[in-house]
This record gives sequence, structure tokens and C-alpha cells, in this order.
Amino acid sequence: MSFDDAYEALTDHDDDARWAYGTGFTDPLAGVESAVPPGVDRGDLTAYCLALGDDALIMSHRLQQWVTRAPELEDELALANIALDLLGQARLLLSRAAEVEDAGRDEDALAYLRDAAEFRNVRLVERADADFAHLVARLLVFATWRLALLDRLSASADPVLAAIGAKGVKEVTYHRDYAARWVVRLGDGTEVSHARMQAAIDAVTPLIDELFRPDQTELRLSVRPVAGGAAGPAAGPFAGSVEGSVAGLAAGPFAGSAAGPVAGPVAVDPSTLRAEFDAVWSQVLEAATLRASGAGATEAADGAALAGGGRDGLHTAELTGILAELQGVARSLPGGVW
Repeated sequence: MSFDDAYEALTDHDDDARWAYGTGFTDPLAGVESAVPPGVDRGDLTAYCLALGDDALIMSHRLQQWVTRAPELEDELALANIALDLLGQARLLLSRAAEVEDAGRDEDALAYLRDAAEFRNVRLVERADADFAHLVARLLVFATWRLALLDRLSASADPVLAAIGAKGVKEVTYHRDYAARWVVRLGDGTEVSHARMQAAIDAVTPLIDELFRPDQTELRLSVRPVAGGAAGPAAGPFAGSVEGSVAGLAAGPFAGSAAGPVAGPVAVDPSTLRAEFDAVWSQVLEAATLRASGAGATEAADGAALAGGGRDGLHTAELTGILAELQGVARSLPGGVW
């Protein structure tokens, strides 16, 4: 093609390779079997996909609010890319939920037309960040937990969830390492940065326990025997990877799963992820010269201690504000396109 006309060049899609990231979109689930596995309850699978999709959607929205607020341009780009990764995961999971539900809703309806009580995300992803230290502390918790979950999900008996898990592992490995390096940089930095990072760790700690409390849907789907598979989750993804310094994280968290995924149940019981999470969490805090915090008093004080959790539709007041911003255009202009 000719490059004499710059505007013509921008609209010419025949030479896709000359763009850094291409101009089209590739379906990451192309060729993946989408039938619901035999014996799996469609309602349970729908609810599980919604929960994981909601986690990613709300965390993505919170992260994009930091664009123009990060300390450096490089971090603007990093946070924007992490937010886009999670938005991509949310789209795949909400699309799967809509497909399995088969009730005439699509990913957009699930994202934009549900009320706060219908969302099933954990409360961790809803919280606003007081400063950059709070952001990276919350991102470290979320990414460490989600990385362990996605690694096990890559062995799911549901081929779509397995594909989403395998794709997500590559993305969230970077998210976790980015957050860990900032936690260490701030924790082991100046007196001021150390104090701010410790305050952030203290603030996020009360929200950790909820991540490892399974709801009834997760319990049913994580123990269901499947043909050729096991009755329980796969081996822990962080086995043998904790080296005593953050440098060990960059080498890859999956030393214990090099043989590849083993067919297992549909879902992951989050309670089985706690040991792996604690090992990485402790490793990073030690390298950052930070102390772990107790949750009880702080949790009761800031109102996070609720009977049940986000998986039960019980959320902080902050979710309502997030959804007002996220859903405003779709609700004010239903059916609108651009």
C-alpha cells in the first residue's frame, strides 16, 4: 500500500502486520469445546463464572481509576495494561456465564444491568486506595491469590475455564511480580515510604481471609468427581518456589506443576490456596522489612466484618459508587451502540 496519505494508511486494514499489536482481535477460546461437562449443574457453573468474572471486572475498574494518578508514566502504562488484562478475563468469564445460563443475556447485560446485590465479587476488589502504597498492597494480595487460583483452574474439567485459567496465569504472573517489586521498593525505602507501606499492609490484611472462604457453589464444583479426573483440586502451584527473596518470584511460581495440568474438578476450593498464598505473602513482607498484621480489631473497626461475604452478595457501600460510574452510560442509553 502507499503511505502518501497518512489518513488512508490509518484506515487500511490489509497490512495488519505493520502495527505493533495488530488491528484485529483473535478469539482466545477459538476451538475450545464449550459444552457443559456431563453431570455439572448449569446454575452452579453460571454462578462460579460470574463470581470470577466479577472479581476481575471490579478490580479492573478500580485500577483504571489510577490512570493519570500514578507516580510515573511507566506505571501509568503498567496499571492500564493490568486493568486491560483483567477486563479481558472478565469478558471471557461473563461470556461463559451467559452461555451456560442460556437465558438471553450476554456479557454486556451481566456487566451493566445487574444491581450491586447481584454481584458476587470478593470485597477486596471494591476498596478505594488511599495512596499508591495501598494500591500495590491490594494488587499484591489479589494477584497472588488469583494466580494460585488460575493455575489450578487450568486443570478444570470445564474446557472453557481451563483455557481461561491457562491464559490468565501468564498475565497475572506479571501483575503479582509488578506489585511485589513495588511493595519491596517502598517497604525497604525511606522512613516515610516504609511507614506508608506498613499502613497499607495493615489496611488490606482484614480483607484477606474472605478470599479463602468457599461458598456452597465452590464446594460443590470443587469436589465433583469427573471421568478421568480426581475428586479434589490439583497440587499447589507454588510448591518449592519460595526462595526467601522476591527474586525467587520472578523465576516463576509454578515449580511444582512443571509436568502440566492434571484433569480435576470444575472449580477450585479457595481454602486449598491459603498455604501457597501465605508463603508468597510472607516472602515479600520479609524482603520489604514489613510486619504481618492481625485482622480482627481493624476489620471490626472499618466495617469490613460482615456476616457472609461478597460471594453472598454482601458488599461494602463502595460497590454502589463503582457501579454507578461503570453502568451509567449503558443504563441511560439502553441498546445504544457506537
